[in-house]
Parts: sequence; C-alpha cells; structure tokens
Amino acid sequence: MFRLQLRNELWKLFGKKRTYIGFAMFLAAELAIVLIFRYNDSARHQLTAPGVEFASSLTCATIITLPVAFILLPLYLALVGGDLVAKEAEDGTLRMILARPISRVRLLGLKWLAGVLFAATQVVALGGFALLFAALWFPWQGMFIVVPGELMAVFDAATGLQRYLGAHLVMISKATTLISLAFMFSCFNIKPAAATILALSVIFTDHILRHIPYFADLKHWFITYHINVWQYVLTPSIPWWRLGESLSILLAFNITFLVVGVTVFQLRDIKS
Repeated sequence: MFRLQLRNELWKLFGKKRTYIGFAMFLAAELAIVLIFRYNDSARHQLTAPGVEFASSLTCATIITLPVAFILLPLYLALVGGDLVAKEAEDGTLRMILARPISRVRLLGLKWLAGVLFAATQVVALGGFALLFAALWFPWQGMFIVVPGELMAVFDAATGLQRYLGAHLVMISKATTLISLAFMFSCFNIKPAAATILALSVIFTDHILRHIPYFADLKHWFITYHINVWQYVLTPSIPWWRLGESLSILLAFNITFLVVGVTVFQLRDIKS
C-alpha cells in the first residue's frame, strides 16, 4: 500500500507542467554555456591550466555545474517544494484525500519522500545534461577545476569522473535540504507562491549574511555553509571529517524541517 501511495504522489508531482520547468532551464542554460565555451576563445581559455591544455568535457561540465547548482537549483526546488502541500490545500483536494483512512503524518511523509526523489532527479539531470553537452564538443581528457578563493585541482580522466560523480552524489543532500525547507513552509496555511518565496528568502538571506566579513567567525552557523559541502569532493584531498560534519548537520536540518512541517499541519483545520 505504501508503494502504491508513493507512486500516486509521484504521478501527481510529475504530472504537473511546472515540475519540468527546472529540467528545461537546466538543459537550455547548460547548452548555452557549452556553446559559448566552444566558440568563444576568451571563454575557452578559462578551461586551461598553466602550460597544460585541459579544455576537456569533464572540465567544461564541472565549470557549468558550479553556477547552475548555486543559482538555478535552489530556485526550482523551492518552486516544487512550495507546491507539495500548499497547492492541494489551495485547490481543495486535500480535504478529499484526508477523508480517506490515512493519517496526516503518513500523507506528509509520502509527499516529502516524493519531493526528495524529485530533488535527486534534478541533481542527476543537472550533472547528466552538463556532461552530455560537454562531451559533444570537447574531448575526453583530464579535469582542471579552479574556483578563486575556494579550490583548485587537476585530475586525470578516470579520477576526474569519479570526483564529478561523487560531487553530484553529495549534492543530493543539498537538494534534499532545499526541498525540505520549502516543504516545511508549504505545510503552513499560506499560498504556494508564498511558501516558495519564504524558502528562497531564507536561503538567500543566509547566503548574504554568511559572506559579510564581520560574520566570518560565525560561518559554521549558516545553512549555506553546509549545503555547499559537495564542492569539497572536487578538492585534491577530500576533507572527510568536513563532509561528515556537514552531512550530519544537514540531516538534523532535514529532520527539523520535517518535524516542524508535520506539527504545523497537524494543528491546521483543513475543513475551515
């Protein structure tokens, strides 16, 4: 029965047109960036290491992934996460669903799990589109990745692919946290658009505060410090303790968001 109910939630989720906006924008943005790298000499120069040519598909795909994961991924996860509960409450279908012999906790658990599966598919699409488009125009060589003030690394093709896949695997924790935050606001008695805006506001405000120099000593307290831990998989020496610490904190955030959302929803009068 749980499997059938989850399938029904996934069917409803992927049956909405807005669910596919993120996939379409990932495809369009990543294709545009690849073509710019391919046909613009100054842009392609950014794909090289000093004295070594690394204009490869792995390098290009990784550089594409960085801005898309930081900007577009939170936007479309918040859009879908804010719809998970609030949209059905707004349409009035939630009353009919709760008329059936199913608890609110079970219903919310199914919706949250469907959202997590959607978040994972978003990450797979983000990394898959980037690597596919890059492979069409660039050769399969080593990886050179540099983010000013953050990281710089050079890998051979095999190691680069492992780090690329590993980074996206860890990125699922970021996607899960973002959609859990939007899901929590969706459980409140507010419109879907308001839930989406609140989730994005929390993330962007957190990001802005974390980058204020006066708050440098407090960076460990900001959620954006931990959700971007996936980029450490791209460093020459992976700080496993750092990964473990941030993933544990993100797990606590997800549990908190889920508990708060369920508690608020339990107190709501859906019939009013």
